[in-house]
This record gives sequence, C-alpha cells and structure tokens, in this order.
Amino acid sequence: MLSTEPVSVPQSLLDRVEGEPPARTLVVGAHTPVAMESAKASTDLGIIEPVLIGPMAEMEASAETLGWDITPFRRVHAIGEDGIADAATVEVADHAVQIVMKGQIHTDALLKAMLKKAADVRRQTRMSHVFHMGLPDGSALLLSDGVLNVSPAQNASRAILQNLVKVAHACGLERPKIAILSATEEPIPSMPTSLQAAELADWGNTQGWEAEIDGPFALDNALSPEAVRIKGITGRPVAGHADAILVPNIECGNAMFKMLVYFRSACASGVIVGGRVPIIITSRADPPAARIGSAALAVLCAGI
Repeated sequence: MLSTEPVSVPQSLLDRVEGEPPARTLVVGAHTPVAMESAKASTDLGIIEPVLIGPMAEMEASAETLGWDITPFRRVHAIGEDGIADAATVEVADHAVQIVMKGQIHTDALLKAMLKKAADVRRQTRMSHVFHMGLPDGSALLLSDGVLNVSPAQNASRAILQNLVKVAHACGLERPKIAILSATEEPIPSMPTSLQAAELADWGNTQGWEAEIDGPFALDNALSPEAVRIKGITGRPVAGHADAILVPNIECGNAMFKMLVYFRSACASGVIVGGRVPIIITSRADPPAARIGSAALAVLCAGI
C-alpha cells in the first residue's frame, strides 16, 4: 500500500529561492549526523548560512564524516538539551538570525526556548504551522495546522487562517483558494466543525485579503472536480480546486500529511510562522528532501 516513489525537493520552492542570499539560520542541536547533513545540504544549495549550536567535538566529528569544513561558520558550544536550548535563546535574541532550524532537540524544548520573552520571537499574532506538500507530479497543497495547535478555538483558527494566506502568497499564489475542512459541504448543527468552518470562511472573506476562502468542505469536495460535479456543488470557486486546506484539529492535519507522505511520496516541507522568525520543525523520520524543502519554505516566509 505504501508508495515507493522517491521523495524529491519541490522544484517550485527551489526556483523561488534561487538568487536570494542565504538566510542566516540557527541550527539548534547540530551535532548529530542527521542534523549536520540537513544543514550541509541546505548550505550547499545556497539556501542557508548556518549558525551551529551543540557539543563542539560532536559537531566537528559529524561534519568531518561528511567531508564538510564548518570553520567558516559561527559555532556555539553547548551541551545537554537545556544548555542547547538556552544557547538558542541567546543567539535568537540579538536578531542576527533569520530562521531557526530544529536539530537534535525535542520540539517542546526548542519551542519553550523560542517563546521565552528574552528570545523576542513571539508577536501579537498566534503562531501556527504550515506544510507545503509537494507531490511527485509537481503539484502542491498547503496544509495547516497539523503540528502546533491541537484543537484551536475560533479566534485561534482566525490567526491560523491569516498565517496560511500569508504563506500561500509567499509561495507565489496570488489569489489562493483556501478550503476549510469538515466532513460535509453544508453547515449542519450536528457537526460543530461545519458551523465553525462556515463562520470562519465568512469572516476571512471580509478581511480584504487576496484569497478565496470557503467552507465547510469534505476533502473530496475541496480537491476533486469530479466529486463536485457529481454532488452538484455550484457557485463555489474553491470547490474541487483548493490550493490550501485548513483542518479543524491536529489529529486531522497529522493524519492527512502522513497519508500524503506515505501513500503519495509527498515532500512535507513545513515551517512555524507568526513569530519574528520562521521555525523549522522536522522529525528524525523525515527524508533529506523534506529538510531542504523546509529550509527553502522558511526563506520564503522570513519577514511575512
């Protein structure tokens, strides 16, 4: 059942960052082979200029194994998860880095460090996660939020929607079609997420954004023109043509992105936005392509 097609970095992301200067990127916990390989690959492509945090001897050993000379880059010696997290807070606080990339550190420890007042990352807007799901045929789907916000209330969903629109624009979608997911195309009282989707879409369309927002939609109604035709859904431009999906909770988003990865060999490039700097959160199970794609996406999202 699982796809065996190789995962590749979306060319559309690479094309959009081509010619941009490398973004100074804090690699938090850069001492393991996986973290160092991700930093090297993104550096070799000219996407980032790394700042490496971790135990110095282990970082040097991992780099040597890869044949990578890291002496031109800033390196910060720190040991233990708490020490690495504290060092990351200090490095981010001086506004010298444009992106933060998770290496060998637990996500909650990294986010705790980034949300400290001293780091000056948090802004008035809520932070949320967006995936750029690049498919082997060159198409892509944006997905939010399957990582950070567990079961967002309506005010939080408004911020997630606003962040999603900004990321869509950064990815080159001038007027993205955004579908708000439920399990039906009509709001019905027995399905609270459908009512919330309708209210959120109505609110989003009053904000003056360059976007078409609609919901609720079941997934087939958001993505399949054939399903839309069969079900007789008319007068809704987003139906069957969504560029981006906003999910009602983290379970839905987590399952959807993993199904695209494992059934369709999608490249899951992801970034947390809404703060002063984008934060790349990747898993140890992610392939190198997803890490490189995430770096490219973060470059596009820096400053939004």
